Amino acid sequence: MIKTLKIKVTGKVQGVGYRKFSKAKADALKITGWSKNLSDGSVEIYAQGDGVHLENFLSLLKTGPIKAQVEDVKFETIADQNFSHFEILE
Repeated sequence: MIKTLKIKVTGKVQGVGYRKFSKAKADALKITGWSKNLSDGSVEIYAQGDGVHLENFLSLLKTGPIKAQVEDVKFETIADQNFSHFEILE
């Protein structure tokens, strides 16, 4: 079943390749959506895909790339969006 999640990742997640990491993992899991840095130092991600793939994606986001220090990953299910691919927003 396809679901869409709004995800907020906090910790040391900017300037460490976190958005690039999220895109690589999303592409590998066939997840569409986007990721972007927020002014409060967190990363926001909208992710759409199969429920099992989204669970795997969330697990990977909790670890992040080597230089990241993830404190928390919060998410909520939202209305489905029409994403065709996963992209990094500026």
